[in-house]
Amino acid sequence: MKLYLGSYKPWETDEDFSRCTEMIGENKKVAVIMNPIDYSDDLERVKNSFDETKSFFESLGLEPFQLDLRDYFGNHDELEKVLHDIGMIFIYGGNTFILRRAFRQSGLDKLLPELLRNGVVYCGFSSGSCVLAPTLHGLDDTDDPNIVPSGYESEIIWDGLNLIPYSILPHYNSDHPESESIGESIEYFEKNNLPYKTLRDGEAIVINNEEVK
Repeated sequence: MKLYLGSYKPWETDEDFSRCTEMIGENKKVAVIMNPIDYSDDLERVKNSFDETKSFFESLGLEPFQLDLRDYFGNHDELEKVLHDIGMIFIYGGNTFILRRAFRQSGLDKLLPELLRNGVVYCGFSSGSCVLAPTLHGLDDTDDPNIVPSGYESEIIWDGLNLIPYSILPHYNSDHPESESIGESIEYFEKNNLPYKTLRDGEAIVINNEEVK
């Protein structure tokens, strides 16, 4: 599988994003998933966030389009059709618990392993990185699990996608408003002897061609 797991927006940091683009094959289509910010009522801000993401990928010669997982809640077969010919999935940062719900309700959590086996690149920052872990416990110091946007089921899902064997704690020692609360998350993981890795804004974990679970 090919994973690029970042901490913050790559276009606002000095990280080497070429490590991600080098993993993409001939298929330049990028499904951009903004659902982690479905908690926001500021539609103009959400639009601007997608527009800046779109401009970044277009500047790299890629073909981004927005994929709203809410359109596929309870309609997994249609989502599979949309994803069958993409080269990369990109997950925007936001609330990890909202994102996890979106994965389950759309069926993307079931589809993702096969997409990865077929060479699709998974790229994300912040929540997009965190959701791949075995557990989401310890992230509630930063992300409120009780925020439930319209159309979402209220159940809190504490299990991550379990595609990597550790949790990712982004914004560590960074100029970011969540940096302080990440310190509380570290205390939780240390106390409970759970594996984790920290990422500063501008850093990313790259996994290339490891076997998909």
